[in-house]
Amino acid sequence: FVFTPDGLILTNSHVVHEATRIHVSFSDGRRFPAHTIGDDPATDLAVIRMDVPSHDAMGLAAAPLGDSQRLRVGQLAIAIGNPYGFQYTVTAGVVSALGRSLRSYSGRLIDDVIQTDASLNPGNSGGPLVTSDGHVVGVNTAMIPMAQGLCFAIGINTAKFVAGRLLQHGRIRRSSIGVEAQTTPLHRRLVRFYDLPQESGVVVLGVIDGSPGQKAGLRQGDVIVALDRKAVAGVDDLHRLLTDARVGVKGALTVLRHTEKLELNVTPEESES
Repeated sequence: FVFTPDGLILTNSHVVHEATRIHVSFSDGRRFPAHTIGDDPATDLAVIRMDVPSHDAMGLAAAPLGDSQRLRVGQLAIAIGNPYGFQYTVTAGVVSALGRSLRSYSGRLIDDVIQTDASLNPGNSGGPLVTSDGHVVGVNTAMIPMAQGLCFAIGINTAKFVAGRLLQHGRIRRSSIGVEAQTTPLHRRLVRFYDLPQESGVVVLGVIDGSPGQKAGLRQGDVIVALDRKAVAGVDDLHRLLTDARVGVKGALTVLRHTEKLELNVTPEESES
């Protein structure tokens, strides 16, 4: 959907990712070529721009953006899209839940996802989820196959942040410590002995040569339990903490090595993915 008067369009990353040709069609019959400004598979969002002179974009109605933080469960939700090619289909339901997490096709969790029972089908992806006053509060992104009334939209506040970064840099910067890891349960004795707030951590399966993790002294088998004293109960927690703000900023990794608790200084670098 168009979200600026000059014709910038917000959609899902999985709709345009690695596309070789993009066209934008409107209800009045106009059709324009377009190109991707940037896309972020980790949040399944993308921004595209029409390849037309600005005067040709005149008259486009930009959808007003709302505030997904002000949504309440039970509130009316309206989805607009082209399910199975049926253009300009409108479905309605309610906001079923807030603050859900949904795993994107890149493998990362998308936080603060809106659950709705407004019917979504293939072809609704990238369309707006709007309130009764016409303000966009989400970007429709997924439904659960074989289920009824389990549909999800990325909150518009997340979309605003991602769109701003994509317009500025063409991508979303994230930091990395250069390890292969997975979530693992912690032994109860270690949890009690070190008074840990969680019963799981991130076990290091491998360390990339020359990476921040190797420079910090991380070893295979180490279990990461905190970053700058913020608990890390799993890989998703570590992903959330490794934001763009941590690129080049030294932090303290708390790790368990066998039965010993260590603090290692690590300086994350910008992730290539």
